[in-house]
Amino acid sequence: MSTMQCVHRDHTIVADVVEHPGIPTPWAGGCHITTPDGRTTKRLPLPVDSLYLAELESAQRASIAHGKWLVDQALDHGKPLFH
Repeated sequence: MSTMQCVHRDHTIVADVVEHPGIPTPWAGGCHITTPDGRTTKRLPLPVDSLYLAELESAQRASIAHGKWLVDQALDHGKPLFH
């Protein structure tokens, strides 16, 4: 399985999708974000209402989109990436 990643506003975002076999929507989306200074977040899951998806690629894309949103929130609105 390949890992989807991108660079957004000098932050590297890597999808971290976990499989939960046996359920109709087995892919739990999440991501790691690495800041320009080299710090990496713990796994940041998608919000609960959209956490599980039916297809791996959809979960990866949603995870990257969520990571971009988190970076934007941190840079534009002062929301912390690290808790």
